[in-house]
Amino acid sequence: MTDAGQAEQSGWLSVVAAATDGIRVLTLAGELDHHTGDQLRQALDVTGTARPRIVIDLGQVTFMDSSGINVLIAAYQNVTQAGGWLRLAAPTDSVLRVLQLVGVDDLVECHPTLRQALTP
Repeated sequence: MTDAGQAEQSGWLSVVAAATDGIRVLTLAGELDHHTGDQLRQALDVTGTARPRIVIDLGQVTFMDSSGINVLIAAYQNVTQAGGWLRLAAPTDSVLRVLQLVGVDDLVECHPTLRQALTP
């Protein structure tokens, strides 16, 4: 994965990766479900990365099911085990509701805007 503007599309999910001040920012658009979860899982791979810092911008995600939740929880565990952090930014109302229902917003920092998620 490159640091600037790599875009991948598969099915109904677009994942664009960029870097801001050493933070990997993944901007998602579309649906995060069992058909597209592997694409996000690959983009969240932190193998060999010391203290990864990742923000996932959910502002354009229109749907997320339990597969998406599982990807986020696994990514959180991998990133924190590597000494880093994972934050979620700008979830749509429907995605935020799913995050709140299962308690992911209590596990992973969830910010109303990308700017706030990027702020130390």
